Amino acid sequence: MSFRRAFEGTLLEILRTRALLSVAVLSVLFYAFYYPAPYAHQVVERLPVVLVDADHSAVSRAILRNLETANEIIVTADVPDMAAARAIVRARRAEGILLLPRGLSAALLAGRPGTGIAVWLNGAYLLRAEAVGKSIATAIAATAQRGLARLPDRLATVAPAVSTHPLYNTTEGYRDYIFPAVANVILQQTLLFSVARLVAERRRKGRWSRGGRAFVGTWAACTTIGTLAALLYFGLVFWFQDIPHGGNIPALLPVAPLFAATVAALAMLVGSVVRSGDDALKLLIPTSIPFVFLTGFAWPLFAMPPWVQAIAWTIPVTPAMHIFVPLNQMGATLGEVRGAVLVLLAQCAIFALVGYVRLATARVSPSEPITV
Repeated sequence: MSFRRAFEGTLLEILRTRALLSVAVLSVLFYAFYYPAPYAHQVVERLPVVLVDADHSAVSRAILRNLETANEIIVTADVPDMAAARAIVRARRAEGILLLPRGLSAALLAGRPGTGIAVWLNGAYLLRAEAVGKSIATAIAATAQRGLARLPDRLATVAPAVSTHPLYNTTEGYRDYIFPAVANVILQQTLLFSVARLVAERRRKGRWSRGGRAFVGTWAACTTIGTLAALLYFGLVFWFQDIPHGGNIPALLPVAPLFAATVAALAMLVGSVVRSGDDALKLLIPTSIPFVFLTGFAWPLFAMPPWVQAIAWTIPVTPAMHIFVPLNQMGATLGEVRGAVLVLLAQCAIFALVGYVRLATARVSPSEPITV
């Protein structure tokens, strides 16, 4: 079989086969708009908090006024004691408790701001707890700052104001943080599933050609599908979803096909091992969640045990994560991500070589003739 016939035949088979089309094309489009949708607001807003004000002073009222201006939280109840506050949190009608103890005003005037202030947060949802804690801390700090500023110099020293400016995730939103990373996993898994199933089904039906040109043609067609999906995400989807993007577009053009070729080669290798397309999916579907955590965006890769890092770097999406996020969101150069690019090149060569050897010698079903 010629390269052209293998290339065109593979593309047509993917487009004409419902199972392959739904994974390789439709699911890519679906996840591009479905996955970011729940995080459209980027940050949590109006989370309920219970206030226990045991001081009943001008200071505690000032803290309450500052809390009312925060977008992240809303004080839904002012209860007399902690028992009532805990009951509200246990009933899931509030996300946290703020206790302003008796003597807070006197502590502030004595130059001990925040003395005895306590915050209890519902830690079941990390981001919500972080938002509540940050808003409460900001309100208390603002009140204390104004209170200390009115004291004589000998009693208090007002700390300088600190202004933070995020560099890459300028909105500090959850969507802008997670989607650029998860997009790489989506691109890998959709291509991995579809190509592995394609190859496995061809072998099962006796339709796999063992020629080198047929292998390269099939590989090139699958790489084309993956490349177009990657460029769609890094270009149109990121722009449409208003994800931080466009850092170094020229550097993406050679790296996106390399990533697609690596994933396609791995998928063809997997397809040479399993007996059918269903077996390929059974093997690969459970890998999605582990791959998300192994890539290093949820938890830093360097903070993982060495043996876990070694496993992570055998997966194409790990170097891809350390290439595409810097290029897309941080404006890095190819030289700055050259280590990850070299890893991806090595993976591509190994997967392609082993996959070719496997498919050149793999058995096919004797019930149907081999296409030559």
